[in-house]
Amino acid sequence: MDDEVQQPEYEVGTGMLCVFGRQLKLFRDRAGMDRARLGSLTGYSASTIASFEQGRRIPPPKFIDQADEVLHGGGVLSASKEEVARAQYPAFFRDAARLEAEAVELHVYANQAVPGLLQTEEYARAIFMMMRPPMDDELIEQRVGARLARQEILSSRDAPLASFVMDEAVLRRPIGGRGVLRGQLEHILLMGQRRNVEIQVMPLDREENAGMAGPFTLIETKEGRRIAYAEVQNVSRLQTERDRVRALEAKYGIIRAQALTPRESLAYVEKLLGDP
Repeated sequence: MDDEVQQPEYEVGTGMLCVFGRQLKLFRDRAGMDRARLGSLTGYSASTIASFEQGRRIPPPKFIDQADEVLHGGGVLSASKEEVARAQYPAFFRDAARLEAEAVELHVYANQAVPGLLQTEEYARAIFMMMRPPMDDELIEQRVGARLARQEILSSRDAPLASFVMDEAVLRRPIGGRGVLRGQLEHILLMGQRRNVEIQVMPLDREENAGMAGPFTLIETKEGRRIAYAEVQNVSRLQTERDRVRALEAKYGIIRAQALTPRESLAYVEKLLGDP
């Protein structure tokens, strides 16, 4: 992997989704089945099947497996599941999402918004609704679904050890409104009770903060690879060069030392919930 990895720009209606859609239509035509019949066998409407075939909607993994079976695809359609699933993420994030799913350790510093792995559905939707240029409603719901699906790794059998350090400003910024923020803080408290999750807060009154250069994520894979991910204005970088990764690891260690301890941090979040 190069030090800086750029993903191909395929979005809904292009690239992998269109390739899968054409394959789906070819197998359906070969089986002599119209869209309504395939939809009835898989639990979808004919219009949804058309959207899948035209690359306008991302088919879920369950549908892909069902379609492969009823259309006698011989595993061809199912083999596309991983690439199709990656299409639900913006192009700049796809490599990071793949590595995140394979991680045994994840360490995240955030000073702009609550990390995606900890976001509630309402908070995530509010984030995407603020994007400029604006996203259409279908794309917003797709992005929200993808973000919530990512969070399953924290509760899976092989869940990674995950730590999060969040600037206090993140926990005070009422994205989506006070009600959404309250629900988000409550969710953070719940996540902080997990044995594989540690949450720390960097208070605003700290005179020293080694994270002023911005947010970043450290990833360690099952193979022992250590990778750093940083993103700004939808431009992302995956760094694998050891000296750069080691420097960010050292920085994260300093940030954790400067922040409140996990126990102090959860107490602090509870205090924020009690503030008027």
